[in-house]
This record gives sequence, structure tokens and C-alpha cells, in this order.
Amino acid sequence: MNKLLCTAAVLLLASCASRQAEITGCWVQPVPGQPGAMQGIRLLPGGGAESVNMNTLVYTEWSRNGNVLTLRGKSIGNKNSSVFTTQAVITSLTDGKLELEAGGQKDAYTRVKP
Repeated sequence: MNKLLCTAAVLLLASCASRQAEITGCWVQPVPGQPGAMQGIRLLPGGGAESVNMNTLVYTEWSRNGNVLTLRGKSIGNKNSSVFTTQAVITSLTDGKLELEAGGQKDAYTRVKP
């Protein structure tokens, strides 16, 4: 019985880890008004984050709790900057697509393979 419980616990932990691992990677979307240009976010293993082609929105960290993605970073404006934390609901996640919704706005991203 103890072996069965240990096996179940290991499988549960592995599924939780793989759920986070599958969202790591580089996710991009078209830049509005700039045909051919892409922008997005790189979600690094361990919770680090980087902006892709966005100089004024600098992502630094990410975390996931169930279907909620939390992003942290710094917004850099003219003569001022601010630290931000934002949350979005993951409405769809596949190997190649990530769809987020926050405040009634939906965003779709495509994974860029290295």
C-alpha cells in the first residue's frame, strides 16, 4: 500500500512539473501595425522571463498557479518607469499555441522553436 501511495505521489509531482515545463519557451505574436514584426515573451525554466522585441515592457519573472499565469517586470516610459505584476488566464495551451485572457482582452501567441 505504501508503495502504491509513493508511486501515486511521484506521478502527481511529475505531472505538475511537466505542466509548468510545457509553458516554458519563446512565445510571440504579430506587432500591431507592423507587418512581419513579432513581439512576445520568453518564459525561462525556473521562473525567469525576458521580453522579445519590447524595449519599454521588460519582463523579469513568471509563475503559474493552475491556469493563471503571473508576469512581473518593469514598464519603462519617458522620464518614469514602474514595476508591474499582471495575471492572465491560460485559456488554451498546446505545444505550439498559447492563448491568454486578461480583463476581457484575449491574446494568442505562437511558440518559436530554438
